[in-house]
Amino acid sequence: MSASSAARVTRFAPRFVIAATAAASLSACGINSVPTAQENAKAKWADVQAAFQERANLVPNLASVAKGAADQEKGILVGVVEARAKATSIQIKADDLGDPAKMAEFSAAQNQLSGSLAGFGRLLANVEAYPQLKSITNYQMLQSQLEGQENRIRVTIRDYNEAVRDYNTRVRTFPEMIGATIRGAKPLVPYQAATPGAEVAPSLEGKI
Repeated sequence: MSASSAARVTRFAPRFVIAATAAASLSACGINSVPTAQENAKAKWADVQAAFQERANLVPNLASVAKGAADQEKGILVGVVEARAKATSIQIKADDLGDPAKMAEFSAAQNQLSGSLAGFGRLLANVEAYPQLKSITNYQMLQSQLEGQENRIRVTIRDYNEAVRDYNTRVRTFPEMIGATIRGAKPLVPYQAATPGAEVAPSLEGKI
């Protein structure tokens, strides 16, 4: 390296150091990490909504295989269908994840559907009253699908809540809270069951 080249490198070196230091400082202050954590939480919420929607898509099949239930007990099935309609009518957009009221409304609707499905499972507990269900192989398949979907819902909620915890920690702690303040970032709301035991998957096992 020539003397002139060495001189230029020496002259510009402090600029590189300053630039690198500034970039590191911005990163430490959450300029990049806070929005990254926020987008991750939004993506996890999309997974939650997809899991709930897939469960809702199974309800019409449940209604189809349960036509053998006694007429006086059709009300339970009607309750399931009505709960599904309400649950699917309430949607949470990414911008609503910081609104406790909207999150509570969504949670309540989904928990109502969970309770209705559990009630329907209890209806079918007495197979002697509905012997025709024993021969419906589709019911066995649907039972497995519903229980599997409930498990997936629990997993997606757990992942979403973990992403929210990570994001909220960044927003509220130093030094990343500096970047959060600059960007106007606000805490997100974790998903919580609105009723005791609503997080437990309704089971139809042993009902046929």
